[in-house]
Order: sequence, then structure tokens, then C-alpha cells
Amino acid sequence: MANSKRNLSDHKNSKGDRLVYSEFGNNANSPATERALPNLPPNQQNLRVQVSRKGRKGKTVTVISGFQSNQETLTALLKQLKNQCGAGGTIKDNEIEIQGEHKQKLLEILIKLGYKAKISGG
Repeated sequence: MANSKRNLSDHKNSKGDRLVYSEFGNNANSPATERALPNLPPNQQNLRVQVSRKGRKGKTVTVISGFQSNQETLTALLKQLKNQCGAGGTIKDNEIEIQGEHKQKLLEILIKLGYKAKISGG
């Protein structure tokens, strides 16, 4: 009975994982295939500030989109904007979300920091 069962480790490759199918090859070159974001200076970025409630169960957030910066720059800017507004916030999909309706205040702050910013939507 014991001889009829096969040892599953015999079917594994040398790494120990059991990859059955991969359309685009292995993930060993994933850093090489990632698209690098240019870290443009603030005066070359066109930002949009808008207030949104969609998909947030009725909660109002102010969304700033159009960034062409790396993650560290966005994190530092997010911290500064949250302190200025006295509200929470996050970074999602290269956009900054600040809790509450702060579009006019955020627009003034971004312009003072040197960004080209506009209010988008109504």
C-alpha cells in the first residue's frame, strides 16, 4: 500500500514550487518590467482637485490626481496636507485622498508649494 503512493516531492522542481502555467514567464525580471515614474518638479505637474463620494458609502473625500512623482514624494506631501487640513488621508493609485471637503484649502496649499492645480468637477 505504501509503495502505491507516490512521493509528491518527486514531482517538484529544484526550487520546491509547483508552477503549472505562466503566460509571461517568471517574475524574476519584475523590477526590470516595471514602468518607472518620472519625478517631475512641482511646477511641471498638472494636478486636479475634486470632491468625491462614489464608492465610499456616502463619505466625502477630496481627491488630488495627476501626480508624476515617486512614492516617497507623495508620502511626504500627504503628511503635510493632512496636517494642514486636520484630517486623515491616504494614497491610492497614485492619487492623494483627504477625508472631508477641503478642495479650496488644498488648492491654495498646492499653489503655494509650486504645483499647477485646478479644481475639477462641481
